[in-house]
This record gives sequence, C-alpha cells and structure tokens, in this order.
Amino acid sequence: MGKEKRLIEIMDTTLRDGEQTSGVSFLPEEKLHIAKTLLRDVRVHRIEVASARVSEGEHKAVSDICAWAAKHRLLDRVEVLGFVDNHTSVDWIRSCGGRVINLLCKGSRRHCEYQLKKSPEQHIADILREVDYACRQDIAVNVYLEDWSNGMKDPDYVFALVDALRQTDIRRFMLPDTLGVLDPLTAVEYLRKMRKRYPDLHFDFHAHNDYDLAIANVSAAILCGCRGIHTAVNGLGERAGNAPLASVQAILHDHFSTKTGIDESQLFEVSRLVEGYSGVAVPGNKPIVGEYVFTQVAGVHADGDSKKGLYQNALLPERFGREREYALGKTSGKANILKNLESYGLELTPEQTRRVTQRIIELGDKKEVMTQDDLPFIVADVLKHDIPESRVKLVSYLVTTAYGLKPAASLKIEIDGQAYETNASGDGQYDAFMRGLRSIYKERLHRPFPQLTGYYVTIPPGGRTDAFVQAIITWQFNGKTFRTRGLDADQTEAAVKATIKMLNLIEESF
Repeated sequence: MGKEKRLIEIMDTTLRDGEQTSGVSFLPEEKLHIAKTLLRDVRVHRIEVASARVSEGEHKAVSDICAWAAKHRLLDRVEVLGFVDNHTSVDWIRSCGGRVINLLCKGSRRHCEYQLKKSPEQHIADILREVDYACRQDIAVNVYLEDWSNGMKDPDYVFALVDALRQTDIRRFMLPDTLGVLDPLTAVEYLRKMRKRYPDLHFDFHAHNDYDLAIANVSAAILCGCRGIHTAVNGLGERAGNAPLASVQAILHDHFSTKTGIDESQLFEVSRLVEGYSGVAVPGNKPIVGEYVFTQVAGVHADGDSKKGLYQNALLPERFGREREYALGKTSGKANILKNLESYGLELTPEQTRRVTQRIIELGDKKEVMTQDDLPFIVADVLKHDIPESRVKLVSYLVTTAYGLKPAASLKIEIDGQAYETNASGDGQYDAFMRGLRSIYKERLHRPFPQLTGYYVTIPPGGRTDAFVQAIITWQFNGKTFRTRGLDADQTEAAVKATIKMLNLIEESF
C-alpha cells in the first residue's frame, strides 16, 4: 500500500485580508455568496470572513454567514479576526453567532514595545486573559503572531510568547510574514526552529507577496511541516496581496503530493466571482485562472500537443473546468489552425488551410486581435463563400439617450429573409438594443437567447477619440462558451457588430 498523503488545511482569507486590497469592499450579500462558494463548492477547510468591530455592515455580513454555516454544520470553519481588547472582540463575534476567533497578538518585540507600549510580560498576561474569557464563552481560539517573520530575528521573544501560550486551549498558532520580507531559505530556517522547539503544535503559515515570493515561501512552509496554509482568491490582500488560492492548490497537489479536499474544478468559477465583486481584474497570464494560461500561441506547441502532449504539463485545463485553446495570430502555424478547424467541424484542403493560415499571419502583422470565434468568418472571406452574416442581417437600428430618460432602441433585423422589428428601453444604449433582440428571439421566434458573460472594450494605447474601439463579448449558449469581436469607431456599434456575429454562429444550432 502507498503512503497516505499528508492533509494540509487551507484557510482562505479573501473576505478579511483580501478585502484589505486598496479599493475593495464587499457588500454583506456578496460576502455571503463568496463564503458559500468557498465552503460548499470549492471546499476549503476554513474561511476568515472579517475583522471584529469594523462596522455595522460587517456585523450583518458575519451574522448572515454564521447563520448559513450553522444551518449546514460548518460553523466551526468560519473564523473572525479579533484583538486583545478587554473582551470587546470576543463579545462582538459571539453576538454575530461566531464560534472561532483568530486573536491578533504581537509576534515581534518591536511591535509589542513600540505599538502597544507594553512589556512582553504585560502583553502575555493580556493575551492569557483574552484566551481564558473566549474559552469560557465557548469561542475557539487561534492566534496570529503578527510580524512573526521579523520577530524571529529576536527568537527569544517569540519563544517566550509561545511557551506561555502553549499550555492553553489555543488550537492553532498562525505564523504570518506580515510585511512579506521572507525568502524561502530564511523561511526554512525560521520554521525549522519553530518545529524543532514545538513539534506537537499546529502551525499555519500566512504569506504576503511584497517580493513576489509568497508561493515560494508557502513551499518552504510545507517542507518544514506546517499543517495549514492561508490563501486568498486571486491573491487579493494588503499591499501586494496574499498567496493565491488556485496556485497554492496546484503546487500542493503536483509538487508535494498532499491532499486538501479542494474541488479544483471550482477554482476558475470562484476566481471570476471574486473578480466581479471586487472589481480587481485578473491578469490574463495569471496561473490557473488567467484568461490565456491554457492558450497555445506558437504553432510548434499546437503541433506538439497532437504528438503525445509534448508541450503540456500537469496543469491540464480540464482539472480546473476549462479547455485548451489555440490562439490565432502571426505566430500561428498550420497546427493551430487545424486544432481550431477541428473544434468547429470544418474540413479544408491543404491548399485552403495554407491560404487561411497566411491570412491570419497578415492580420497578426497588422496588430489585429483575433479570437477563435473569428475563424469561420476568416475562412469564409478567404474562400469567397457566403459570409455567415447572410443568415442574420441587421437592417437598421436607432439608439437614443436623453437626460432624465432611459435609453431606447428601435431595430429591424432579417433572419433567413424574414424581417422583425421591435422597440425596447434599457439601462444603456447597448442594453436597450439587447433587450430588443431578446424580445424578438423569445417572444416572436420562441427560441433561447445566449447569456452575455463577459464584455471587454479596448482602444489602441494612446488612442484618440476617433480611434477604433474593439468590443470582445463572451457568451454562453447550450453549455458552450465562445467569444465574438466587433470593431468600430463607436463603442455601441462595435458591440452591435460582435452581437450580430454571435447570432450568425448560433443560427447553426436551430
């Protein structure tokens, strides 16, 4: 029998430390949605949902999360940051229905003496009183040793603190690199000292990414026997942020053969959820969750994928509920084109494939941005076939906006030669246009209409007011996600063009 994998607890702090990202503030209902997704769908072990005493909004958010968690027997997995404040934090957490406090203690002598203006002995006495009170209130206690990474430069202080606290009912000692100053070698040195002196204690490690070393330091923590790792979705957090949840899961699974219980197929979905609520865009090249990280660009890579997966690693997109894509651009080769043609069920002769490849290279040289969903249009243009727009034609449309009135749209389209007209209003000009289209498809044609899931508008760097605007819209229809692109000097017109392309693509399914 093989050796049983070591269990590592993941404590996600998106809703506490992650919310300390500049400009990020979650509404109570958003916090509840994220908490449900992390605990129920992603299945992290624990979540840290707020700091005690911050606001009435936080009180409501924590109360709602605790009520839901209690109903689903998950209350012991919901944690709140609290302070050594003469029982105020403990009472606040208890009033919310919480049952776990992550007590913030000073893990360095400098913080203790300069911020609290207390001796180590005084601080220890205060902590012990807080822990005793929390336990009497049936509140479980974990402790943060704030600024621990700097505190270990003077380990006698840290050791005196832990020596005094280890005799209590504290469940976890959480070791934060509060200012993100550690490197992996120093992390190993400090963590080994802690593990050697306290082999029976449960240590969590909390990394910050100031030097872009959070993931490397997490690796050091796992090597040194830490039993818990703190993360945040998309790496949100104070300053440069925390260790990203998706990346931590990948390295734990692939490099250390540990188990976490996390459902990897949900990582992309929770990333998009937090991206939407936080307003902090995920870079396209961010590991695991970035838009382009499973897209092969070079033709030689696509060719290798067809030959025993020569350009693939263990990070297969299917693990994370995603699909491999093959980009179209000037570095695309025949293999890229063939992979995309295969996904559309299109078969071309070698000469036709060569001509399509050449056209894509020409467009790439002109800095044209192409999505995979542009391929049928490029093929039709190169081969001089009827273009796909022939089935759905936009005959005319008018969008208006006026102060104090909702934007309105009047439009007329033809589908296979049959004309349809409608009027609609919406929250914006494009929204009004889309409401009109939906009414035609749902009320006149009795057909389902795709769901718009992503809308990106870009202009060239340094663009002028008369520059072209590019709209790339992501749609979901019949279980498939696809993108269409429109280009025009007017933003609404660019979005309309992308939408008409979409309608022609889905007509093939009717």
